[in-house]
Amino acid sequence: MARNSNSSTVVVIGAGIIGLTIALKLQDLLSSKSAVNCSRVLLVAREWPTTIPHASSITLNYASMWAGAHVRPIPGTTAQLRREAAWLKRTVQEFSRQLKAQPWTGISKTTGIEFIEAPNCDYEKQTSESFAAESGLPGYRELVSSEKPAGTWLGYEYETYCVNAPMYCANLLRTFVLRGGQTVLTSLDVTTKTVTKQAKDGSWSFIIPRGFDGGTIIGGTKEPENWDSEPSLHTREHLLTAGQGLLLYACEASKNHDDALSSWRNKRVIADVVGRRPTRQGGMRIEPEERLLSNGNKKNVIHAYGAGGRGFEISWGVAAEVAEMAKELLGNDNLVLSKL
Repeated sequence: MARNSNSSTVVVIGAGIIGLTIALKLQDLLSSKSAVNCSRVLLVAREWPTTIPHASSITLNYASMWAGAHVRPIPGTTAQLRREAAWLKRTVQEFSRQLKAQPWTGISKTTGIEFIEAPNCDYEKQTSESFAAESGLPGYRELVSSEKPAGTWLGYEYETYCVNAPMYCANLLRTFVLRGGQTVLTSLDVTTKTVTKQAKDGSWSFIIPRGFDGGTIIGGTKEPENWDSEPSLHTREHLLTAGQGLLLYACEASKNHDDALSSWRNKRVIADVVGRRPTRQGGMRIEPEERLLSNGNKKNVIHAYGAGGRGFEISWGVAAEVAEMAKELLGNDNLVLSKL
């Protein structure tokens, strides 16, 4: 945060889902701190969200616009995963609040279905009670054999949320600006449920509906150190084939398999999307750091990066934690620069 005698500014770098939610939480914090005179939040980014994404506007390093963006809990079996589970649970609470208060923002409530061919003991030990306590999501139920694809050892469903990412991010930016925040510039619509499957080789397949006529995401891949910027035809065919195998489970119960396949064949691929998700070994980094500037002054940076593919489902939990750190630094009258 830069300060002179009349005003103070908190700078957030990056307008992805993490940056946008942190910017809004910092606005909440600063508006409630009478000790910080004329405080403002400045959002600095190279790229900004839009509600109308198209293929020509795809950029590799701004993945929030192209995220599937569904809430999919992971068992909290390590210290880092337990931390992420707490962020997810807080985000679930915020999504629930927003859906009731602002149903136009791009959040949809739906059924989540997961199929795991070779689950580890962490998934097998899940119960409806432990799942609800850890994630805040109700409706957990294990599926019987007739409800699962052949070869699937574990299947379960639960109530969850999907987000139309461009629509949601654009709304967050609009809210930030309307609150007085300042900025600096440096469909396959046939599904009603989100379905996830883990294969024996550890790969994942997803069908994620985007409400508000936003099409359907068919994914996805995780390819560390692959810097290729062009879509792969082989990957596309693999994803579409895997998605077709999950289609029946994503459709309304009234649809039979033939109807589902017919709907699939009549739809078109809107775009192939390649996006880089900043991921960090050991999990996301959230911590303050004091930096010495060239003029001899000291400022603090709050780091918040490395969410990988979990940005949307942990966003509000992360933002709340960053705001708590900022609150402590501001309370000590330190200069704060919030960085993403």
